[in-house]
Amino acid sequence: MDVPIDVIQRTYKPSARQLEVAELPSRKTFINPIVPGVSIGHERSTAGTVGCVVYDVHDGSPYILSNWHVLNGPGGKVGDTIVQPGPYDDNRLERNVAGKLIRSYLGIAGDCAIATVDRRRLSPEIMGIKKIVSRIGEPDLGDRVVKSGRTTDVTYGIVNRIHVTISLDYDLGEPKEIGCFEIGPDPENPAANSQISKGGDSGAVWLSVEKRKPTDMMLGLHFAGDAGDQSDYAMACYPASVFEKLEITPIAPDARKVRAEAVAAGFDEGFLVGTVMLPEPSNAKMRNDLVKVKGNTKINYTHFSLAMSRSRRFALWVAWNVDGSSMSKLSRSSLKFTKDSHVPEDVQVGDELYANNPLDRGHIARRADLTWGPLDEAKRANKDSFFFTNITPQHKKFNQSSAHGIWGMLEDAVYEEVEVNRFRLSVMGGPVFTADDPDYRGVKVPQQFWKVIYFCEEGVKGVQAKGYVLTQANLVNQLERLELPEFAVYEVPLKKIEEMTDLVLDPGSQLVLERRELKAGLEAAEERKIRRIESVSDIMGRL
Repeated sequence: MDVPIDVIQRTYKPSARQLEVAELPSRKTFINPIVPGVSIGHERSTAGTVGCVVYDVHDGSPYILSNWHVLNGPGGKVGDTIVQPGPYDDNRLERNVAGKLIRSYLGIAGDCAIATVDRRRLSPEIMGIKKIVSRIGEPDLGDRVVKSGRTTDVTYGIVNRIHVTISLDYDLGEPKEIGCFEIGPDPENPAANSQISKGGDSGAVWLSVEKRKPTDMMLGLHFAGDAGDQSDYAMACYPASVFEKLEITPIAPDARKVRAEAVAAGFDEGFLVGTVMLPEPSNAKMRNDLVKVKGNTKINYTHFSLAMSRSRRFALWVAWNVDGSSMSKLSRSSLKFTKDSHVPEDVQVGDELYANNPLDRGHIARRADLTWGPLDEAKRANKDSFFFTNITPQHKKFNQSSAHGIWGMLEDAVYEEVEVNRFRLSVMGGPVFTADDPDYRGVKVPQQFWKVIYFCEEGVKGVQAKGYVLTQANLVNQLERLELPEFAVYEVPLKKIEEMTDLVLDPGSQLVLERRELKAGLEAAEERKIRRIESVSDIMGRL
């Protein structure tokens, strides 16, 4: 059977043209610190709004306030993950983890919930309004109000109905009655398209307006709006009922004390996009040798934590977080090395070791790594770094050598060579204790030090890690470890550091490193078993 075929002869050429990439509004993108007015949500919800920062009436813990249907929702429970921005705006949930659901309530007293922010910093100033909620009030007819919402930005309104009860369907099998008041448009401050609220604004707080200016008084928690063709309106819960049900207050019971306790919480395992766990001793002898403070072997400072060896009187390990995007350059001239009064004095080595000899007081957690965040926080970290618990003896020549310069610049080099996610690193380090470390003035002086840098790279899934060892062996003793010469810095596999220290390092990061080594091939991995770092440019190496 003959099948007719048409042959059309044409000439083609590429005709692609560049398109402008639309930028997402900042309210709907990842933000650090998290502020009221931006997108937030339960990991299985859509997206709502961070209303304001509130505090636990019992212990002063800071939380974010929003709606039940934003932070909890059907099927949700206390402890669930909260993401910023909400999943509707960005579905990369692991990357966007912000905190956890703490308490919630849905009923006649309101539609409300609170959550922690423990993966990022938190700032209380409301976006677009530049006010911090510090008091709550009772709305009355005719009151002018303003809110900052994820979808409609800053909009103004007037209270036109009070003491209202409405019935809403929350997909729970039967409607819920919510006590509230109604807000209509403010003709003196019209909203775009006359819409004072849209989907996604849920959770925003309504502030009172006096003399045409927003105040710090919260009059309502927005939870619903016009869903039809009627005149635009918004519904809000009464703050007094919400705050009572959630056991919160608009100001911390003692703001300074709460802030100090929060920033002194130490190393944050969730600081990166992925968890980095603290080291653990691999045997009972090491565990029993750890110093306990208030029953805990982890001793916390501003931006870092450590564990002290009772027998060696130095830190077994120190772990710290580095936020390269908010560093402060602070002077050290007025700071003095001192023993930590919270730690037993007899397990710390102080100035008695360093007098009239070539030993320097060497920081384990680098001072410059810790001075980030708000200025008062950075200053506290600067001071905390000078406790002797964070110090080990380092030979003057070692501490001032070019090798030590490389040692100190490891973190900076990672920033330069890799597009580090949000300019954040987690770092761990400490001395390598051996039985034959030389004894000086009754103190065994470590001959080697280790450091592991954890980071997330843009476009690469998971936490990556790189391990290093530095030796000062020839300077304090003729013995050498691993045949490393003095002043040498080496990149080594994490397993080697575990063997040298008898510590178990974070398993998740180690697996990522091992996979990368296998990908490079067995021969290349063997060649890199121990690799000398000659200059800063060698730090990222051949990975």
